[in-house]
Amino acid sequence: MRRPRVSRPLLLTATVLVIGAVAVLLLRHGAEPAIRLAQAARGSGSTGVVLFVVAYVVSTVAMLPGSVLTLAAGFAYGPLWGVAVASPASVAGATAAFLLGRTLLRGWAERRIRASTQARAIDSAVEREGFKLVLLLRLSPLIPFDVLNYVLSLSRIRLGTYVLASFVGMLPGTVLYVYLGSLAATAAEIRSPGTDGGPARIVLYIGGLVATVAGVVVATRAARRALASELPGTG
Repeated sequence: MRRPRVSRPLLLTATVLVIGAVAVLLLRHGAEPAIRLAQAARGSGSTGVVLFVVAYVVSTVAMLPGSVLTLAAGFAYGPLWGVAVASPASVAGATAAFLLGRTLLRGWAERRIRASTQARAIDSAVEREGFKLVLLLRLSPLIPFDVLNYVLSLSRIRLGTYVLASFVGMLPGTVLYVYLGSLAATAAEIRSPGTDGGPARIVLYIGGLVATVAGVVVATRAARRALASELPGTG
């Protein structure tokens, strides 16, 4: 007997709902320090933004999950300003880790990463197409964000190329996480008494989330296919 095939739109919608629910639960129950930090930053103007960026950089260098802070930025700042804050912060963190991996932490990075087959393949491929390779690696979850910073620090990629490709490649994921974080804040607002347009706002936000996830999924799948030819044997 043939199994019934699940339509892609239905599967994508289900995935979006699950991701959204998990993000809301994470923000409400498992990321309170990050939320408090982002909210304090929002209430402190430009000084608060600087403090948030510093916290993001420190967590990235220490290889702590930056996704929680990205979610918190969406929760505190909303989708637009959240991206405006989280995107530069993530690039600054990635750049700091990259520079430390080339200087003060080079010995540690070499001991931890150099033996990896993926790291050697990346080092070889960077010489051919540095910008394209970094862009694809940022779009694809082949190597985790915090580890990739140090992997690339051991390659021969130029700093300017690394920063620009990282900014472009990380942007879709940043938009998605910020949007998910903003949903948690929106859900809290809609439950508040006297809030207008509850159902309409829910539909609008879910529609935006579906579109965002769809775009990220398409970009990620395209990047993984391209990486399969650039880095054979690393998939």
